[in-house]
Amino acid sequence: MSRHLENWQVFARDYADGRARFTAQAQAVGGAVQRYTHPHQQGPDGQTLSVDVARLGPEKASRTLLLISGTHGLEGAAGSAAQVAWLATDAATALPADTNVVLVHAINPYGWAHQTRTTENNVDLNRNFIDFSHAPPANAPYDALHPHLLPPEWTDAGQAAVRQAIEDFRSIHGDDATFNATASGQYNHPDGLVYGGQQREWSNLTLESILGDYLGHSEKVALIDWHTGIGEYGEPFFLCFNEEGSQEQQQAAAWWGSERVLDQRPHGLARPNYQGLVFRGVERFLPGRRIAGAVVEFGTRGRHMREALRLDQWLRFHAAKHPDATRDHNLRLDLIDAFVPYSGVWRQSVTRHGVQITDQALHGLAAW
Repeated sequence: MSRHLENWQVFARDYADGRARFTAQAQAVGGAVQRYTHPHQQGPDGQTLSVDVARLGPEKASRTLLLISGTHGLEGAAGSAAQVAWLATDAATALPADTNVVLVHAINPYGWAHQTRTTENNVDLNRNFIDFSHAPPANAPYDALHPHLLPPEWTDAGQAAVRQAIEDFRSIHGDDATFNATASGQYNHPDGLVYGGQQREWSNLTLESILGDYLGHSEKVALIDWHTGIGEYGEPFFLCFNEEGSQEQQQAAAWWGSERVLDQRPHGLARPNYQGLVFRGVERFLPGRRIAGAVVEFGTRGRHMREALRLDQWLRFHAAKHPDATRDHNLRLDLIDAFVPYSGVWRQSVTRHGVQITDQALHGLAAW
């Protein structure tokens, strides 16, 4: 029987707990669950890593609501919570006709298990869906900034030097260009921020397999890719990547509101020229289908998230050079809190909005 779950019931302690909660809830409402096991990576305690997929509704439905969590690893705790909370509602067992729901849980399981946003190769999965048969997009401004973005030591002085380097760049190029340089994606620095990789990641290949296995009959797809970081604290922020003025963009605006979907400026800045998005991968893997939707963020620290992104990389590449157990423990907690705040107020908001946004997409899809 469907029931309301409290936020502490849907927010998992870690990846393994999140996977267990997701599979249990999906099976409780009759979902068919399949596991796509990572062939050569494990969790920090040696546990098996996988992407888990649940389908509700008829296998050959022509309409599919596609819900993806964990593109950015540790952010998966929020996306998983939204998935589990919705699975516990009556809507999960009373789908519209000719409609199914496919939930992709922890598409980047390594990142969540190891509490980082990136994959086992430090690849930002949301920059990895480019055509690697061609030269990757250039990002000369990032190349210039790269040597200055991570301090040797995570100290006030080290952070001040990074901020000064960024401010010097901003004073010449402006806010929007600085944001674009550090957010759009780069393909030259494997130890850097927003690194898109040199080849398709396992998670990229696995998503293509999942869509082939589950969406072969789908003609219209509503897509939600859950994220955290951008927007007001605990509030949803929509980044719709449908073509400007397209019918698909109009659908997304009708589902969630034009004021939330159109002309959105992350952190109040011009939207970066994002490369290699999961959204683009879904479009490429489902040629000829109608796909409407958005990356849906839940806001946390506003512009301070840029520092959190640097902290993620610093912990990965610099902390072990001069270990300090207390420092690294506290910094890791700070990193997690930056992307999935421990606050019950924040988690209640994510749970409530997550269910509502999913329902809006489901009902909008059925009427499309």
